[in-house]
Amino acid sequence: MRSSNPVFSRRGFSRDNGYAGFNAAPQAGAPATGAGPYAQGTAANPYATNPYAQQDTRYGAPQAPARTGAMTIDDVVTRTAITLGTVVLGAALAWALLPVDEANLGKSYGIAIGAALVAFVLSLIQSFKRKPVPALIVSYAAFEGVFLGVISSAVSTYIGPGVVMQAVLGTMCVFAGVLVAYKMRWIRVTRRFYGFVMAAAMGFMLLMVVNLLFAVFGGGDGLGFRSGGLGILFGVIGIILGACFLALDFKQVEDGIAYGAPREESWLAAFGLTMTLVWIYLEMLRLFSILSGDD
Repeated sequence: MRSSNPVFSRRGFSRDNGYAGFNAAPQAGAPATGAGPYAQGTAANPYATNPYAQQDTRYGAPQAPARTGAMTIDDVVTRTAITLGTVVLGAALAWALLPVDEANLGKSYGIAIGAALVAFVLSLIQSFKRKPVPALIVSYAAFEGVFLGVISSAVSTYIGPGVVMQAVLGTMCVFAGVLVAYKMRWIRVTRRFYGFVMAAAMGFMLLMVVNLLFAVFGGGDGLGFRSGGLGILFGVIGIILGACFLALDFKQVEDGIAYGAPREESWLAAFGLTMTLVWIYLEMLRLFSILSGDD
């Protein structure tokens, strides 16, 4: 099973040029089969032998001994802090240097759209590379920050100064809540969970595309998925999907560490987590904008 995050959808973390996809954790005391090419071998599948994985009967998950150059949670935290810090810095500079008043609104919007397109292209390039490229990932974060800074400034100016802070706090709460729920095993990432999230995500994106087409060719707000009661409903659905993406990303990172993925792969983890948090922030911003407009 692979994460729904675009960064993880093409491949999982690697180890020694191999592949470490992620499955549901095996039950305690059971052989760790079906968990990628690094799972322990069994009589039925003698070729799926990982000389590094060891069965831990206390937790039911194969554990890789520590080795030089293997990814750790500290690596993931550090790289994620770098990428998110770059997003915040880019947003702060865009907010300060690209005003959204009547005289400069068109110019600022044009730069923001251009930055979003560059960020999208950089994300695609990174997604199709075999290994993470830190320069691409940090550049993506910088351009994404410029886009978010202009959009956030416009929302603060024309809708309400408190909306942006509400969206930031909401994003932080979702992240913290999903992390706690995942660590406490209240959320269990299984194949069924993965399939449900992917089906819901595809349906959600399809509806958004249809709504955009109606808005472009029919004018107004299309089918109304971005305003009013339907806008609030779809905003909540978008946030819930973002929370599910976080759980899938946490599982991917956990498996990468368990199977001894190379340290450089922590950049992929940071990239994926940053993209997911940007998704959640934008949905939060839209939701609170609608709620503020209804007051």
